[in-house]
Amino acid sequence: MYLDTCIEPWAGGYTDPGVPAAKRTNYALREEALALRAGNARAPTAVVTHGANPGLVSHFVKQALLNIAADTGVEAGAPSSKDDWAKLAQALGVRVIHIAERDTQVSPVRKRINEFVNTWSVDGFVGEGAQPCELGWGSHERNFPRDGRRHDFGCGSAIWLAQPGAATRVRTWTPNAGHIHGFAITHGESISISDYLSVRDGEQVVYRPTVHYAYHPCDDAVLSMHEFVGRNYVLQDSKRILMDEISPGGIDELGVLLAGHKKNAYWYGSQLTVDEARQLAPFNNATSLQVTVSVLAGVIWAMENPDRGLVEPDEIDYLRVLGICRPYLGPLVGQYTDWTPLSERERLFPEDIDKSDPWQFKNVRVV
Repeated sequence: MYLDTCIEPWAGGYTDPGVPAAKRTNYALREEALALRAGNARAPTAVVTHGANPGLVSHFVKQALLNIAADTGVEAGAPSSKDDWAKLAQALGVRVIHIAERDTQVSPVRKRINEFVNTWSVDGFVGEGAQPCELGWGSHERNFPRDGRRHDFGCGSAIWLAQPGAATRVRTWTPNAGHIHGFAITHGESISISDYLSVRDGEQVVYRPTVHYAYHPCDDAVLSMHEFVGRNYVLQDSKRILMDEISPGGIDELGVLLAGHKKNAYWYGSQLTVDEARQLAPFNNATSLQVTVSVLAGVIWAMENPDRGLVEPDEIDYLRVLGICRPYLGPLVGQYTDWTPLSERERLFPEDIDKSDPWQFKNVRVV
């Protein structure tokens, strides 16, 4: 059997200028992986992209959909198939799904010049940060990005921008941080969730949410990424993963923001502090524990379902996974907000925004 936390090319594949940008996307990597299903439906289980995100957040989305349905009087039933979940998201009117994360873990030893500091893999972060920005492209969108590109192959659930995710920022919201700017780093869940929640009438897509990552890493990682981009995407000479030196009180607030429905927007996810992470599993920080517990859940599910072939997080039992993960995630919080990407806009200068629909990507993107 097999499990990974993201689908990756061979070393150097993320930034190889000899490979067209469209082929360096997670969309293209996913299409290659899914092609392995042909003739292997009952092969040994291979769980792809099952870390915290991608992975755990797909299960957060399903729980959030059920919570919104219960709070808005929409009959959800017991969705069990891709079609069931997609039609529930459509019935609720969910237009946008942000994987909205704010990491406030900090060390007293601050980032130095020519050093990249992070709370998880430096190489993983800069690799995905150098890929083209990607997002699942919703059926409600009517302002196609000036630098947007469509794929001419595959399921068609996502687009990419002609610039790296590390240079693309978006507006989002989490309960503790409030409204923030995050990096629109490419992630597999942006493509798989938007595909999984698509409703089709024959060949035509009649409903699909816009889905993308909106990541505000720890403050030293923000400075590190700023320096990395300023060096024309050449990695710093020194790398440091924050772990034992992290000061008490920091939190990795990782969740999903579902927006556009009757109650505007709803965030659901984990608010795990570094202190609780250390108590639960020594030698971890909040970020590493959120990832590894999802890996653990994926391994257990695979052992219980050993002949399912290649599967994505959206296709496995969300209740089983959340049941395994829940004791390690700190408070699992669901909170509504009246925040939109138009909140507090045009206070200083006029802006090119679409006031008729706050949840257009045009309004979410920071330009």
